[in-house]
Amino acid sequence: MSTRECAVIIEKPVSNISHGSFLFTAYGSPNPTQYGIFFITLFLYITTILSNFAIMLVIYCDSSLHKPMYIFLFNLAINGVLGSTAVCPKIMSHLLNDSVFVSIEDCLTQILSINIYASCAYAIFAGMAYDRYVCICKPLQYHSIMTPQRVQVLLASIYILPISLLSVQLYLAARLPLCGHVINKLFCDNLAILQLACVNDAIANLYGVCVVLVLVVLPLFLVILSYVKILNVSLKASVSAQRKALQTCAPHLIAFLNFSVAILFSVIYNRLSYYMPREINILISLDFILLPPLFHPLIYGFKTKDIRKSIQKFLRGRVSINSEIGKAENAQHTSVT
Repeated sequence: MSTRECAVIIEKPVSNISHGSFLFTAYGSPNPTQYGIFFITLFLYITTILSNFAIMLVIYCDSSLHKPMYIFLFNLAINGVLGSTAVCPKIMSHLLNDSVFVSIEDCLTQILSINIYASCAYAIFAGMAYDRYVCICKPLQYHSIMTPQRVQVLLASIYILPISLLSVQLYLAARLPLCGHVINKLFCDNLAILQLACVNDAIANLYGVCVVLVLVVLPLFLVILSYVKILNVSLKASVSAQRKALQTCAPHLIAFLNFSVAILFSVIYNRLSYYMPREINILISLDFILLPPLFHPLIYGFKTKDIRKSIQKFLRGRVSINSEIGKAENAQHTSVT
């Protein structure tokens, strides 16, 4: 059966979403281009995992980094690893197969994982912006406001609220009857399920809008509000204080803009994926799911002085340990001879 024949949507419900499988038509048959994309994806995925684990290791091992800002960064790295792992291994596997089918259960799991990745990232950025606001605008009250208990409450909210809201959204989508099983994308998303539904569920659509307002628009508003207040305070401060505030906020702001641009490309991808060439389809998908988690550790590693110092201390510690081991081995060899 050809892809065109598979893509015909049946006019009556073919099944409920509780069983069956989806066919992805965005991949095509394996060819040299797809093999090349496979190796690029593999390289980027491994680099993403290693860079995020490196930043987590540095923060975990250096007690001087056990501060709210770096605790949020630690969780941002965890979120990046989980988000890229939810998609990249599947994409790499599909690039090597002729016909790409995925069970509906796996598809729903992937949708939930991707949505949690995106919404938790925005929530973490909002928490980091709040931390920077308190640090710059209320420096004398910082330690009384950003207490360990307050940080724990913020982290709990960052995870519990998105997971709860998105689980309900997924349940509303999963109960819809389907009039097709063909998805012209590289991975599952909630919009694809709604487009295949036989009915236009007003409740699911309205709930989806509310979820976007709470998990995307609200964090975006909080980040902008925090930086407006930071800018207002910085303009009244000395030049040295302004420079210090810029150095403090630059990594977070760059990472936030990087992620927001990736989200924008994802929105474009969702609306135009049916009209895009396969190669563009793949590249935009990888931009959303791979590049932000890859760049975040690099941005903070290069732009944050405390992390740079910790990396240098960690490397020097490793070098000194290796030199001591070498000396011990030489001494042992000398005594034996």
